[in-house]
Amino acid sequence: MGRRSTRREFVKASMATGAGFWLLGGVEVQGRQEAGNRLNVAIIGAGGRGGSNLDALAQTENIVALCDVDERRAGKAFERFPKAAKYHDFRVMLEKQKDIQAVVVSTPDHMHALPSIMAMRMGKHCYCEKPLTHDVYEARLMRQTAVKHKVATQMGNQGTATAGLRTAVEIIRAGAIGDVREVHVWTNRPIWPQNIPRPKDGQAVPKGLHWDLWLGTAPERPYNQAYVPFAWRGWWDFGTGALGDMACHTMNLPYMALQLGAPTSVVADLAPGGNAHIAETAPMGCTVTYEFPARGNLPACRFLWYERRQPPGELFQGQKPSGSGCLMIGAKGTLYSPSDYGGSYVLLPQANFANYQPPKPTLPRSPGHHAEWVRACKGGPAAMSNFDYAGPFTEMVLLGNVAIRVGKRVEWNSDKLEVTNISEANRFIRREYRKGWSL
Repeated sequence: MGRRSTRREFVKASMATGAGFWLLGGVEVQGRQEAGNRLNVAIIGAGGRGGSNLDALAQTENIVALCDVDERRAGKAFERFPKAAKYHDFRVMLEKQKDIQAVVVSTPDHMHALPSIMAMRMGKHCYCEKPLTHDVYEARLMRQTAVKHKVATQMGNQGTATAGLRTAVEIIRAGAIGDVREVHVWTNRPIWPQNIPRPKDGQAVPKGLHWDLWLGTAPERPYNQAYVPFAWRGWWDFGTGALGDMACHTMNLPYMALQLGAPTSVVADLAPGGNAHIAETAPMGCTVTYEFPARGNLPACRFLWYERRQPPGELFQGQKPSGSGCLMIGAKGTLYSPSDYGGSYVLLPQANFANYQPPKPTLPRSPGHHAEWVRACKGGPAAMSNFDYAGPFTEMVLLGNVAIRVGKRVEWNSDKLEVTNISEANRFIRREYRKGWSL
């Protein structure tokens, strides 16, 4: 209860001084009535990726509030919705504005969990971008919070909604390629600077950027354009590297189809040389190997993730390797998905599957990624990438970063949420937040 009181005291003080909150035209929005069956949505992180989420929801739902720490980056969104309340600080927004029914969180990774969990504890539905969180612990708490408060949730891995991915899942589960004991997933990321030293000097904070709020939970450091607006993904204090950027897309198909759950161990092989700054940033290339145990009738599985690398060429069986994709190697064949999102696939060797017909659908088809979440918010069926699925999935993904940062094989006890063989690795499972920020 102490931490909750501290947060409320902060919000009250912020309101008293006007910090973190302003209204275009002085329009008061509290108590606004919902129009018809439209959902009252607040966007946290309205520029960048948040703008895309805003576009997807604005035609059908009420955008009642916009929050962003960077007024310039969010400027177009602010201008587009003059009647929506505008905020710098999501804490002020959630405490002050009572008509919000659902939130969309599109912030950098290190600030995914706090606004999502605060909103869910207040009974608000939540859509959060991938990766669901920055830390493994946060992903576990996101799942638990969503279940406890019975809110509709969804992670922003859009491929989950595609018919192609759901058909591929059905094909694997129907046994078309037999038992799968080996999976390969790869990406062309990173495409931003990594393996670079921390800037020694600070720079003047650009006008309109609220740097302290942007830092949020992360340790304090001077502003530098090396972090914002794009390259934050490579810095461990803010982002989660290539795994965080793409694995919740590209791993999604095999993770779902094979019902993988939690791995027992993870180890990373970094690209030779050029990783002198691994303490600060993610490496420029690596291979991460996850080991999964048998699951019911499903056999143990070895799962390899490649950054700026690709699987051995012979596994493609004459197909052109894509820049990103996945291969599931089964006893009777291979499923190759040459896309980031898993929405397309080919069965190999092609001659063996020339007349193959997919099984009768067993998974529901989606009305569209955002529409699926909105439907759930209004009492419909849960979105397929709800936090009950996305939470454990994100935990698995982020364990790869733990292995990268430790530089050793980590053995994982999911029930205890603990690395069992390297005690110092557990500081990467749950990081310390900067003073003034807490769950």
